[in-house]
Amino acid sequence: MLPRLWGNPVASPVPGGDLAMNGSGKFSSIDTATLEWLKNDLKVSHVWYTGVIRHATTEPFEGCPASSPAIVKGKAGSPYAITDYFDVNPYLADSPENRMDEFESLIKRTHFSGLKVLIDFVPNHVSRDYGKVGLVRVAVAGTLGAADDPSVHWSEENDFFYYPGQSLVLPCEERYYENPAKASGNNFSPFPGKNDWYETIRLNYCDFHTGTWDRMLEIVLYWCSKGVDGFRCDMVEMVPWQFMKWLISEVKRLYPKVIFVAEVYQKDLYNLYTGEVGFDFLYDKSGLYDTLRAIIGRHASPRAITWNWQSLGDLQPRMLNFLENHDEQRFASDYFAGSASVQAAPLCVSLLLNNAPFMIYSGQEIGERGMDSEGFSGRDGRTTIFDWWSVASLRRLNKHIHGEQALSEEESSVLDMFRNTLAMASDPLFDGGLTYDLGYCNSAGNGFDPDKMFAFLRGGNGKSTLVVCDFSGQGGEVAVNIPAEAFRFMGIEKTEALKVSVSVSANGYSVLPV
Repeated sequence: MLPRLWGNPVASPVPGGDLAMNGSGKFSSIDTATLEWLKNDLKVSHVWYTGVIRHATTEPFEGCPASSPAIVKGKAGSPYAITDYFDVNPYLADSPENRMDEFESLIKRTHFSGLKVLIDFVPNHVSRDYGKVGLVRVAVAGTLGAADDPSVHWSEENDFFYYPGQSLVLPCEERYYENPAKASGNNFSPFPGKNDWYETIRLNYCDFHTGTWDRMLEIVLYWCSKGVDGFRCDMVEMVPWQFMKWLISEVKRLYPKVIFVAEVYQKDLYNLYTGEVGFDFLYDKSGLYDTLRAIIGRHASPRAITWNWQSLGDLQPRMLNFLENHDEQRFASDYFAGSASVQAAPLCVSLLLNNAPFMIYSGQEIGERGMDSEGFSGRDGRTTIFDWWSVASLRRLNKHIHGEQALSEEESSVLDMFRNTLAMASDPLFDGGLTYDLGYCNSAGNGFDPDKMFAFLRGGNGKSTLVVCDFSGQGGEVAVNIPAEAFRFMGIEKTEALKVSVSVSANGYSVLPV
């Protein structure tokens, strides 16, 4: 959930508009009714509030000067261009001067509703003007960059990388003076391109303990002391894994129940980040997400689902499955599936195939399409994280949660699909049960097409449930073979194989006990 968007009531936002024109959601918008709906209707356990920590924006607030438009993407700014790791965004508070109190109230409200709180930890980079915008809290371990020697490109004692004698050259018309230039968040160059993270500067880590390590640990412990239950860690492959291992062990020594979720893209590093480093969960973007997206786009067969889980092996429960997040195009956008109505089969696989947790991106549960032209973000199938904006579907969902009949028929249908599947996923049979893939014993025939359908068993302790997912858009009657070995795997004493007739709805799935 991006609090900037949730609860924003402005009915007619203007592309490229400022805060006064387009408005913003508030911490108070995430009220008890919203939280209880998330827990009870969607069976949510954790809420990831992204864009909470104070970042660069073109809007000034008392004690928080505006950043230069040259180093802000959009007018609202990227949530990942941090200006103060120890503060929250003033625009999210009803009273900006009391913003931390209001965020702490949100944490308490979330906990009271039976949910846990995740926020971002951005270890790789900060805003280009970090340290220049009036910090409200000076770190005990020292402010990042305050003691740097900018006359050298690199020093193990520096927090940033420098280009002595070279001014920064930005890919925009606005002028911004930075000399010596610092390395951008994803680019070791004083000449970042328009598609680079030019609004950020990269932090300097070594493979051994440095002052940067201590400063970042203090940041995480600060938020733990506020009651935060976990951290979604941004782009961890861009910092040394040795640092993350040390950080996680130090934090868990004091806060053993705090969880760490890693945004990781290299599948061959999954074992490293779960085993050696100690992350609790990893994005399975390069695995299940990419597989399901390829199947939806008719670029892969459902057989690839089998290949994916086999490659993951025992890591499966440590994955974080999803069909949407803020970086990816919305499922229902013109750039992905084109409609939320075909989400049932991939949703079923993501939620019911294994014991991994599943992440919902706010608005996905009613088919938000991400097809607005918000300003900087443009019409790209993503809901903007850079602009002051108000999302029509989220406004309708907010009204629905608060008792109004505001959802369209299609949105209500998508929400029912989510409710039903999420309720099923919370059943002990699926939440902790065994999985048996039936792909190898169901070749084409009797209505079943392994290049358009996927079938598996879930269960244990003498019970089993058959799940058949249809990616074809056709549905119909199919026959599914279940070998005797599958029943024995589930602890069911059956000496013979079974052929089950299943009626599968188009673009959907069927679940039945066997």
